[in-house]
Amino acid sequence: MTYEAAMRLALEQAVKGVRGANPLVGAVLLDSSGGLLGVGHHEGAGTPHAEAAALAGLPPERIRGGTMVVSLEPCGHVGRMPACSQSLIEAGIATVVYAVADPAPLARGGAAQLRAAGVTVVEGVSAGPAAELNRRWFAAVQAQRPYTSVHIAQTLDGRIAAADGSSQWISSPESLVANHALRARVDAMLVGTGTVIADDPRLTARRPDGSLAAKQPRRVVLGLREVPEQAALRGDGNWVQIRSHDPEAAGRILKAEGVDHLMVEGGAKVTAAFLRADLVDELIVSIAPTVLGAGTSSIGDLGIETLGAARHFAWDPAAAVRRDGDDLTLSLIPQPLPTTFMKEN
Repeated sequence: MTYEAAMRLALEQAVKGVRGANPLVGAVLLDSSGGLLGVGHHEGAGTPHAEAAALAGLPPERIRGGTMVVSLEPCGHVGRMPACSQSLIEAGIATVVYAVADPAPLARGGAAQLRAAGVTVVEGVSAGPAAELNRRWFAAVQAQRPYTSVHIAQTLDGRIAAADGSSQWISSPESLVANHALRARVDAMLVGTGTVIADDPRLTARRPDGSLAAKQPRRVVLGLREVPEQAALRGDGNWVQIRSHDPEAAGRILKAEGVDHLMVEGGAKVTAAFLRADLVDELIVSIAPTVLGAGTSSIGDLGIETLGAARHFAWDPAAAVRRDGDDLTLSLIPQPLPTTFMKEN
């Protein structure tokens, strides 16, 4: 198998992962003759990295002298998982082929460690497709802000509430279960003060039986108005208010406090603010087969006055479309901003 063919397979593995605090990464292990030995992908924070998944279950004598082909530079630091570079050295891997360098300050440096240990390192194979797969994650790392997912639950005609303000529940029970599973993965959830005052959300991650999930996101309120003393999200104190309307400032503050994956789920104005600032890395839209005709639109004014300035999104190859009960859930990634949009905003 050529390096290019192996990298295509690694990228096919990568999209089996989930978007979030970590990039999508796939790995392919070849033996000393170039034959396929194993494949793997990273399934999310706290799980084995792609390289470890590709090595799993194989006898050491088959691994030694082999080649690891991976879509991202092997990490060089010890976190919740061992450093991939050191694991590959200890396994006796002779050659490591990767597509793009890891920009994360804590993780990068694995290639240098491998070279220092005498491992042959080849970089840049299929760099374009690999970079595109994690384009928004790279952008978040470079801007020192959280990877940001925006979730919208709406009707067919783009409403998140009826004319009288009622909104519970537009989504199907299955959509709610999927949404709470996402909540349990993220580090923090953000809503505006308007949503807190109007809806009094708990912003907790709950299991299908209603009990609290083991991991709870930090609850974040963006805005200047006071959060009511009796607000449900105050709960156990795991919440914070950022007294600003600036989503970029909020992102910097949260990143500095250890938030790597932020979920925005509150209000048309807040959603629009993140879109205007080009801070939406993943747009998840759950569409119920319901029509209201009037009510609150899911996204507020973006300042767009001409079709040429429209924001465009593409299907996410890692998720795309799924059915949650009667609802359709779309997973989308933003395309680069058009020049006209940047001029007008």
